[in-house]
Amino acid sequence: MTDPHSTSGPDSDSTPIARGAWAALAVLTLVNLFNYIDRSIVPGVGESIQHSELHITDSQFGVLISAFLLVYMCTAPVFGAFGHRRWRLRLVAAGIAAWSIATALAGFAHSYTALLSARASVGIGEAAYSAIAPAILADLFPARLRGRIFAVFFAATPVGTALGYVIGGLVDQHYGWRVAFFVAGLPGLLLVALVLMLIDPQSADSAAPNASGSDAALPHRATGPVQDADGAAPSGPRIYLLLLNRPYIRTVLGYAAYTFALGGIVTWMPSFLVRVHHVPLASADTQLGGAVVVTGFVGTFVGGWLGDALVKRTREGYLWLSGISMLLATPLAYVALTATDPTVYWASLVTAEILVFISTGPINSALVGYVPPVARAAAMAGAIVIIHLLGDVPSPAIIGRLSELSSLADAVLIIPVAIAISGLIWTYAAWQGTRESPVAAP
Repeated sequence: MTDPHSTSGPDSDSTPIARGAWAALAVLTLVNLFNYIDRSIVPGVGESIQHSELHITDSQFGVLISAFLLVYMCTAPVFGAFGHRRWRLRLVAAGIAAWSIATALAGFAHSYTALLSARASVGIGEAAYSAIAPAILADLFPARLRGRIFAVFFAATPVGTALGYVIGGLVDQHYGWRVAFFVAGLPGLLLVALVLMLIDPQSADSAAPNASGSDAALPHRATGPVQDADGAAPSGPRIYLLLLNRPYIRTVLGYAAYTFALGGIVTWMPSFLVRVHHVPLASADTQLGGAVVVTGFVGTFVGGWLGDALVKRTREGYLWLSGISMLLATPLAYVALTATDPTVYWASLVTAEILVFISTGPINSALVGYVPPVARAAAMAGAIVIIHLLGDVPSPAIIGRLSELSSLADAVLIIPVAIAISGLIWTYAAWQGTRESPVAAP
């Protein structure tokens, strides 16, 4: 591994950025924005759905969120296996069209089964995009910029989540929850054409410098597998290397705990504000959306810049930053969920969310940095499976069931526990990484 302090080599300041990289970043970030608008539209209208003619319980509502994530998790590896192909942008476009149509169809549901089927189908389309888009960006930009690039890309996560809350609440208030699904889903069809106009680095000659050496300054722990005829590694060696890649596995396990907490927050916070603090749903969505936008922007961009700065000093800089920020967020999250004074509650929530979002860019940079370029899509797909299987697939349903057994105020206290576990795993991974040799594994 190249010394992270070095300024020479294939990932020096002179390493070129691939042709069309900035256009791809803009378009894929916009798609990611709509991706998360779609995801949070359900929590944004959740209370209205539960009190509609569908008569959905807390457990059923939790399963509604979990079903989408379960399908998403199961189909991501399938699309990840094609993430190195030259036609992967067409696959991304098809995924966007599929999830947009499925989201709109949810507005026609007149039974819980129909709504569940529509939301589960959304997972297929989103899996195609989420497994491939980060790999495309990693191929387009050199490693020295990746923390900041992923900070921009993943800034769409809190902003899209916030817009989903706000759009859902406002449209629901004036036109009903069904129209909210039409408003969230149909505009996504316009993004298909933009994606198809992008230049794929797999087929662009200008991408060659990045493919050959842009990761020199990142801490690979495994050598790249032998490539097949079209430049891709056989799936067997890719999976084998991921399973043996201990830094990658530790990073993903911490990500799973992070995702458990985030899934609980995104799904249940609007209902928490309504039931515990007696805030009207539209106001709860607007207030929560505003908080998420501010904290998401601040957290992701601060995390991106700090991560890139720290990784120049230590190869585990991304993990140190992510782990420590999550540990600091733990007590603040507990106070936010237990305080009765609005000033204390909002101050704690805002600070905790900033600390949580700090890890967004760095941790995804760490994930793609621990594997060779040809395995990036497979690595992201594998991460999607694990973080959702252990994270936000069970958390909405678990919190919903705990709410029925006790109360929502008690059920959400599992969230700070998950935040603490994430911080402990990432901090341990950073500490363990400093003790292990940076020499590639056999």
